[in-house]
Amino acid sequence: MENVSNIEQLESIKSFQSAISKSEKALAQMTQKGANTTLVKKRLKALYIGVAVLENVWNQSPHHYSREDLAEARDVLTGLLPSIESIYAKSKVGSPQKTLLDRRIKSLKLAVQAIEDLSNQ
Repeated sequence: MENVSNIEQLESIKSFQSAISKSEKALAQMTQKGANTTLVKKRLKALYIGVAVLENVWNQSPHHYSREDLAEARDVLTGLLPSIESIYAKSKVGSPQKTLLDRRIKSLKLAVQAIEDLSNQ
C-alpha cells in the first residue's frame, strides 16, 4: 500500500466512521418504515470491513473477515465510487460537501487498495 500521511489516515478513518453512522441511521429509519434494507445492510457491512482493513494496515488492529467477505466488500466499495464521483463533479468548488466527498473518495480507494493487498498475501 502507498505511503499515507497520518493526517490522511485520520481523515480516512473519520470518513468511514461518518459513512457508517449515516448508513446506520438510514437502516434504522428504513427498518422502521418496513422498507427493503438489503442494499443498505450490504453497504454497511462493506463499510465496516473497509474501516477494519484500514485500521489493520495502519494500526495493526486485527480483523476477523474471511477472503469472501473481503472480496464482497471490495466489490461493494468499488461500486460506490462512480456515484460519489458523479456527485463530486457537480459539487461547488470549495464547498464543505466537495471536501467531504473528496475525503470519502480517497478513503474508499485506500480501503479497496488495502483489501486487494490483503487478498494477495
